[in-house]
Amino acid sequence: MAVRIPHQRPVGTATRGTTNPNRLRRMDRWIAAVHGGAVRRGREAVAVDLGYGAAPWTAVELLARLRTVRPDARVVGIEIDPARVHAARPYERDGLAFAHGGFEVPLPGGHRPVLIRAANVLRQYDETEVRAVWERLCGRLASGGLLVEGTCDEIGRRHVWVALGPEGPRTVTFATRLGSLVQPSDLAERLPKALIHRNVAGEPVHAFLRDFDRAWAAAAPLAPLGARQRWVRAVRDLADDWPLDGGPNRWRQGEVTVRWEALAPRGG
Repeated sequence: MAVRIPHQRPVGTATRGTTNPNRLRRMDRWIAAVHGGAVRRGREAVAVDLGYGAAPWTAVELLARLRTVRPDARVVGIEIDPARVHAARPYERDGLAFAHGGFEVPLPGGHRPVLIRAANVLRQYDETEVRAVWERLCGRLASGGLLVEGTCDEIGRRHVWVALGPEGPRTVTFATRLGSLVQPSDLAERLPKALIHRNVAGEPVHAFLRDFDRAWAAAAPLAPLGARQRWVRAVRDLADDWPLDGGPNRWRQGEVTVRWEALAPRGG
């Protein structure tokens, strides 16, 4: 059933709309594995795919993945371009709907989402606008809810995202298809807007990627055993100096999660 929202002017601007099937699978699987408990405990079963793009694949896939942890999960895809909402409507079904809107995250009946996922949305914005957008989106979350905001390449091989709660940013996760990785700093081109301009000497994210490259190089003797073994060893060494979340189960997926305060921009 279509979601009908009283007319209001959406907040934000349209993205390029680029989308591909399975583009966000790394982010989705991380949400289900790491934050599945929060999704299950949430009073609301609603998740939002904000800025899903020219085709609805990411919203369709998010519903399937969330239902592995919460069978009554519902997803609302929200787009600022009304033509994209119209094009997505034929894909609506039980638990999946599409609505016209932006950063105000319009949901009927005053519902608050347990999850907002915003991928490849803020890249076109100025860095100075990010904090206000984060605060606005976090202000729409249900109690205990989660905002995941980040950037990936066109086919989802490289992805970096920030996880935020109502109180603000918590962690930054770097995720990659290990077979395509030359060195960890390759992920720098996919840093979210809050960090991408801070990958310069003197900034924490630059130091982190520098140390990660060094740990990767030191783990080169494990390369004959495969990129996964090399990655896990590099992350173990990185954990000596950086506050990492998670453990080997996530590292083996080609992920590493760092506490936000360790990477937060200087002066911000």
